[in-house]
Amino acid sequence: MKRRHLMLGTLASAAPLVGVRAEPAWPAKPVRFIVPFAPGGGTDSVSRLICDQLARSLGQSFVVDNKGGAGGNIGTAELARAAPDGYTIGLISVASHTLNPMLYSKLPYDPDKDIVGVARLALLANLLGVTNSMPVNSVAELIALCRKEPGKYAFASSGPGTSLHLSGELFKAMAGVDIVHVPYKGAGAVYGDLISGTVQMMFANMPSMLGQVRGGKVKGLGVTSAERSKAAPDIPAIAETLPGYVATSWYGVGAPAATPEPILARLEAAIAQALAQPEIRKRWQDDLGLDMPPPGRAGFAEFLATDRKLWAPAVQASGVKLD
Repeated sequence: MKRRHLMLGTLASAAPLVGVRAEPAWPAKPVRFIVPFAPGGGTDSVSRLICDQLARSLGQSFVVDNKGGAGGNIGTAELARAAPDGYTIGLISVASHTLNPMLYSKLPYDPDKDIVGVARLALLANLLGVTNSMPVNSVAELIALCRKEPGKYAFASSGPGTSLHLSGELFKAMAGVDIVHVPYKGAGAVYGDLISGTVQMMFANMPSMLGQVRGGKVKGLGVTSAERSKAAPDIPAIAETLPGYVATSWYGVGAPAATPEPILARLEAAIAQALAQPEIRKRWQDDLGLDMPPPGRAGFAEFLATDRKLWAPAVQASGVKLD
């Protein structure tokens, strides 16, 4: 009888384990990486490079999924609504977390509540490029030409309210020039028209514009950071001509809120490891003109608060409100 009771007790204690399986370690399948902009721009280049590194270190594919539109709101909203299981992450940026909250009266996501910032990938300036047929070789000459012929020249952007657009609006306000804004559906779509002279100038992210300048397809007149870029020290900062002009951007990785802490910690560590690789540091700094940010999640909220203060003058100067 005692033996029978012992066996029953053992079976009873084991019964709750029937049908229960331990969850496999993340990632156990491919991870979707949403990029809320069209292919061909700086966001796309950086995302593909970092996804390649993550795939190598974590042993699963990280698949870039471009979901452009509405200044990045469509793709960012999709990221915010995704299941918080680590299998949908994505690019966050100055657009999704700094500019759009100031430009849109209503967003389809809350950047501070719906998405957790896992890591900053890069800090960057925009680069002012002009078509080769423009008879200018400096920011000062461009300002003089635009003042002489107001409304004749146009600058392109990847869409209303983007950092590319607002860099141009801040330039207009501070330089006192009248140039026409021509929005496109993505930065990559602009270059054919810029090279041909259909539009005369563009403030573009360094990763995409720097290659065009180095290839001699357009002229690079100035960077939007307070100082010259280490990647292109021969190109002046616009602030050298317009003191106080600063319009810098950033890229990062975000995940849906409520993503489990072990997944966030592993992803954060993998990104830090990727950014420390010599080949990535070379691509970032020498080839793409990107600065390396502090690693990890620490200080992300404080960074956002500072960035929003930095961009407030550009948003105000533009007078842009989007709905």
